[in-house]
Amino acid sequence: MDAPPPVSIRNIRNQFGNHIVHDGIDLDVRPGEILGIIGGSGSGKTVLLNSMIGLRKPSEGQVELLGVALAGAGQDQLRHLRNQIGVVFQAGALFSALTVLQNIVFPIAELHSLPQRTMQELAELKLHQVGLQPADAHKLPAELSGGMRTRAALARALALDPDLLFLDEPTAGLDPISTERFVQHISDLRETLGLTVVMVTHDLYT
Repeated sequence: MDAPPPVSIRNIRNQFGNHIVHDGIDLDVRPGEILGIIGGSGSGKTVLLNSMIGLRKPSEGQVELLGVALAGAGQDQLRHLRNQIGVVFQAGALFSALTVLQNIVFPIAELHSLPQRTMQELAELKLHQVGLQPADAHKLPAELSGGMRTRAALARALALDPDLLFLDEPTAGLDPISTERFVQHISDLRETLGLTVVMVTHDLYT
């Protein structure tokens, strides 16, 4: 029997009052695929992504991640899924009072009981994977450029070595050169880490 697709959504409907954002969406994301969800501001891209990752329950329909139906999943199943999914939110959503290193350590500490030194070494590895320098580990998010903040957020999303990576407008506000570099980096990470990627963007350049 073939393995289920990493992401499968069926008959998804998202509605706010009388306003229907999505109606009857079916979608499968294949293993190793980079899927781009493209649309203008206010077109419902982030709402769809939030439905995919379980932050919003759709009005109708079913979402499966890595073969697990989110509706009715038990706490143990959801906890296991959190270890397999990385998310880069809009504008990075880094904790402003924590250093870059502390931001990356945060999800590891939340879901695993590891020695502090081990968690720090894992975070340093993720920094290297996204192309940041060791000195960047001790900076606050406000001390980083937009492109560096995006990479720091990516490092945090990769902290648990996920199988699935979701990106919400990761290139927003970046110049074309930084955007091209980031998209190429995602492609390289997909190859080296075996990721399946879903990326929301309004930028056709990506």
